Amino acid sequence: MIDITLENFQTELIDGSMTTPVLLDIWAEWCGPCKQLGPVLEKLEVEYAGRFTLAKLDADKVPQISQQLSQMFGVRSIPFCVMFKDGQPVDGFVGAIPADQIRTFLDKHVPGADETEAHEQEESAQAALAEGDTEGALEKLQHAVATDPANDDARFDYIKLLLQEGRIDDAKVAFAPVIAKTTLVRRFDSLQRWMDAIDFAMPATGATPALADAESRIAANKRDFDARFDRARLLMSAQRWTDAMDELLDILMRDKSWNEDLARKTYIAILDIIEPPKVKVADGQIPPDDPTVASYRRRLSSVVLS
Repeated sequence: MIDITLENFQTELIDGSMTTPVLLDIWAEWCGPCKQLGPVLEKLEVEYAGRFTLAKLDADKVPQISQQLSQMFGVRSIPFCVMFKDGQPVDGFVGAIPADQIRTFLDKHVPGADETEAHEQEESAQAALAEGDTEGALEKLQHAVATDPANDDARFDYIKLLLQEGRIDDAKVAFAPVIAKTTLVRRFDSLQRWMDAIDFAMPATGATPALADAESRIAANKRDFDARFDRARLLMSAQRWTDAMDELLDILMRDKSWNEDLARKTYIAILDIIEPPKVKVADGQIPPDDPTVASYRRRLSSVVLS
């Protein structure tokens, strides 16, 4: 529980709610219902185990904030509780209402226990990867996806790591629930394009395409875009990302919209795949871009806009 003052209002309430929802309890020493509500809120904060933060604001000591929020919501009495998310007041309730009603209110705004656990597993997986523990990261991501199947970030990272490790069949199994969606979000479309490139490079039947064959076709005709795209897909399957993008850029420099933008869409897919997770930085700072991703984004913009 945090006591809100003018000095810590920005850091504890506004900035704090960017990562964890904050329930602000506006109260006063003379208010009988406030004293009834306070212990209930404190017990719920423990019950919800970090899924929200309880903050308290004395209306008599910090009238500047309490009056502003009261005017914003059209409320004239206390106790008055306001939910802050992503730096903004989004909802509230008035009075010492029962615990069950408060739980209903909280459940509209606070992530579920499964969602929270999955997020923690995902962060642990990234830490394991940073330490070189790929198997540990895979286990944590698998657990995150099983715990919260709707967590697209965890599923994307899990499928991506499986593909990086050459576990193609496992990746396709993990990807299967995504196919049921009516439309693929761009990052999953990017994974699909990677898996298509792998299937092209390692067909179930027939001859395996050779990089040398594509290169000989290109040598015979610089504008053989099909050959260039085949070479790019073979390079993708081998995780030679920058080589693949260089080949796709050669297509784009000659024909920006070739084959219904296939080269550009595949290039963007590679950028999605190779972009590392954003590192944590201090509040108010912008995470630095990966230099390779930033460089190849600029190259794409230069070609497309030229």
